[in-house]
Amino acid sequence: MEIKFGTSGWRDIIADGFTFQNVRICTQAIADHLNAHGKTGGVVIGSDTRFLSSRFMETAAEVLAANGIKSYLCIRDTPTPVISHEILRRKAAGGFNFTASHNPPEYQGLKFSPDWGGPALPETTGDIERRANALLKNGPAPKTMPLAEALQQGRVEKIDPMEPYLATLREKVRLEVIKKAGLKILVNPLYGTARGYLDRLLREAGCQIEVMNDHLDPYFGNQPPEPSESHIPDMIARMREGDFDLGLATDGDADRFGILGRGGKFFEPNQILGLMLDHLKTSRGWTGGVARSVATTHLIDAVAQHHGIEVFETPVGFKYIGDLIAKDKILLGGEESAGLSIKGHVPEKDGIIACLLVAEMVASRGQSLDQLLADLYRKVGTYVTRRLNFRLTPEQKQRAEQKIREPFKEIAGFKVGNTVKIDGTKFLLENGAWVLLRFSGTEPVVRYYAEARSPEVLDALCAFGEKLLKG
Repeated sequence: MEIKFGTSGWRDIIADGFTFQNVRICTQAIADHLNAHGKTGGVVIGSDTRFLSSRFMETAAEVLAANGIKSYLCIRDTPTPVISHEILRRKAAGGFNFTASHNPPEYQGLKFSPDWGGPALPETTGDIERRANALLKNGPAPKTMPLAEALQQGRVEKIDPMEPYLATLREKVRLEVIKKAGLKILVNPLYGTARGYLDRLLREAGCQIEVMNDHLDPYFGNQPPEPSESHIPDMIARMREGDFDLGLATDGDADRFGILGRGGKFFEPNQILGLMLDHLKTSRGWTGGVARSVATTHLIDAVAQHHGIEVFETPVGFKYIGDLIAKDKILLGGEESAGLSIKGHVPEKDGIIACLLVAEMVASRGQSLDQLLADLYRKVGTYVTRRLNFRLTPEQKQRAEQKIREPFKEIAGFKVGNTVKIDGTKFLLENGAWVLLRFSGTEPVVRYYAEARSPEVLDALCAFGEKLLKG
């Protein structure tokens, strides 16, 4: 086997690829990387609510201690953005979070963030990956020190990063604005790490709160802890029963958000990103650019044009957006996969602040999400998006890759303008629509994204994609 870092770290199935020995090897590779680059300041280690998370944390701390690197070990399960915040607060060399995010419960993962607090960029993960796989193949065995000895020597320190992070959110979010609105909100941490974070601040802001799925369950209620419409039917049902203004959900490690409006209507992350950009400009008067991944809605571009804002288009992966936040180039960065952060905050996806900002937006405007979106569409036009995953045979994948290499003059009857190739192949069409194809490097899967200004055109683009890839 090989240890491979994807867009959000290394993930594998517990007791299959994700074993204690492989965690030791991966941690040794990170220790070697940090020492080779002269990084000091210790490493923050946290975990989500999955099976064996605390044991994996301790295993990593034992390896780091043996390599002369201090660990700050979180005393409870911890959201990924909180790890990022703690790295920056302590000026640490980096941080681990043992989490598989929104993946099913049999998975575990290791997210590594370097000293700037965002997800590690490819040059960093590439070096760690090479070191880990060399150790897997040729040794030597990872160094290790018993945890009790490491604690006694001060090489491991137990910490609770919750209060400093909450103090930061009290500065970043206008809780006094939320307090005036008297919102009734359903909160759903999906058995994950946001328990006690989002609900606590909303109560401080005077909201009437009901919380569901807030106990420890490594099975996540037999659903992947993903706050997408198909994975929160119980929340949608409760929203329809109760008279809630908002439903706010976060995923397993609280870096992604899911938003419901009145009556349980699900709002796509793309819609929330457009609304949030308009809110930060209109209500807060913020300046700066905006960043979105190549797969994310051009509603952002339309709002940006309306306000005279520069748009940065990045490859998929929040690491690229986080880099722009860290360099103070943007006021908002977001991805269609339900990740966002704002200027002056952590350069990492933060589902907790995203949910709080949605509450602030609704409170400050005195309108429902439905009304806010209708107003935005009147200003900049309507955008509808869809993402399809096609599992192909190796032969189908090869044929599709060959077709994409040939220039397209039109797609579904619409002329192709520019082609963007920063991540996959994206065709910009004459009518303001676009399609993007991204092939997986590890399995015969292609992700097909489409956006149009009307549902009819979107249907035509998706039909074209299915014929192209399956035909």
